Amino acid sequence: MNRKKIALTGGAAAALVLAAGGAAIAGSGDDDASDTPIPGPALQQASDAALAETGGGTVTGTEVGDEESYYEVEVTLDNGDQVDVQLDEGFNVVGSETDSESETDD
Repeated sequence: MNRKKIALTGGAAAALVLAAGGAAIAGSGDDDASDTPIPGPALQQASDAALAETGGGTVTGTEVGDEESYYEVEVTLDNGDQVDVQLDEGFNVVGSETDSESETDD
């Protein structure tokens, strides 16, 4: 009987630890905390594809598993505009969006 109580108590404690850990992960709410930069050789391929799409500029950020595509590469152009280039797993451009620094709120 004593072994049964120990086993049940240990199992309940393990379940509580797992549940608390899952709640902490689910409740983090910080989108930037999950941003994973593109690693290794894929970084060069993604950067090359994005720069070809934008016609130049500087890669200023990357992300794997973006909500819109497999890879996202942020490129800052010489005029200050930022372009988010969306790529699939084969480094093909599937979309892009420009945030213009030259836009005014007049």
